[in-house]
Amino acid sequence: MHMQNYSLVSEFVLHGLCTSRHLQNFFFIFFFGIYVAIMLGNLLILVTVISDPRLHSSPMYFLLGNLSFLDMWLASFATPKMIRDFLSDRKLISFGGCMAQIFFLHFTGGAEMVLLVSMAYDRCVAICKPLHYMTLMSWQTCIKLVLASWVIGFVHSISQVAFTANLPYCGPSEVDSFFCDLPLVIKLACMDTYVLGIIMISDSGLLSLSCFLLLLISYTVILLTVRQCAAGSTSKALSTCSAHIMVVTLFFGPCIFIYVWPFSRFSVDKLLSVFYTIFTPLLNPIIYTLRNEEMKAAMKKLQNRLATFQ
Repeated sequence: MHMQNYSLVSEFVLHGLCTSRHLQNFFFIFFFGIYVAIMLGNLLILVTVISDPRLHSSPMYFLLGNLSFLDMWLASFATPKMIRDFLSDRKLISFGGCMAQIFFLHFTGGAEMVLLVSMAYDRCVAICKPLHYMTLMSWQTCIKLVLASWVIGFVHSISQVAFTANLPYCGPSEVDSFFCDLPLVIKLACMDTYVLGIIMISDSGLLSLSCFLLLLISYTVILLTVRQCAAGSTSKALSTCSAHIMVVTLFFGPCIFIYVWPFSRFSVDKLLSVFYTIFTPLLNPIIYTLRNEEMKAAMKKLQNRLATFQ
């Protein structure tokens, strides 16, 4: 196989979510509103946590603020282009732009997975070891957990992009999605990438599955501990953990599905991609704030503080 005979692909064609012009006009308005809500909702959480000293010094809210920051990035790696493409007849993305989408998806996605495990660990320590909570979840520990999530996300992402960018692409160059998804881009290479694809996608699947199992273990330990201590507290523990479990299910479910069956094409794949790249960042601020009295109280204080400056 002579690599010099291949013409390099300089851009890819994205199929988008649908081909109907009427649906695309509707989706433009719908997803534009969703994206604005994502950015404002997560920015509100971030500003609230930073402006309130009590929340900023709390490990749980410090991690929550970082989750909101990652959610803004996760929602921004492909959504703005998808919204713009709804008004375009030909949805093109450069080769560099495609690789950038893969990088930021796996960087923010991988970091968020590890951060969700850190948040589960925080709740596990708070409920199972309340007397040692501030020792085990010190400020240094919180910084290390956040840095670990970013480092793992970066290493995971750069390993994916390094292999993908160096594959030979000579056409076809059509990606059946609204962004450059790793399993779809790999299949466009002008060589047999089955084994390489299995290795690369197993990396994502292993990260998703291992983080998901750690989360299940953490919440199981929490519920078992509460049940042993006081039967009447079980409902309170379920209420405390239900928000986290809901976010975990919405985020990890589609990821695991896509990377366990990466080479089979289901029409539902686009819907799953929309869920974990758009709807999860939207639901996170709703789930974590509407059911949290401390966060709502801090937001009211922030609102009153801003009103005094007007």
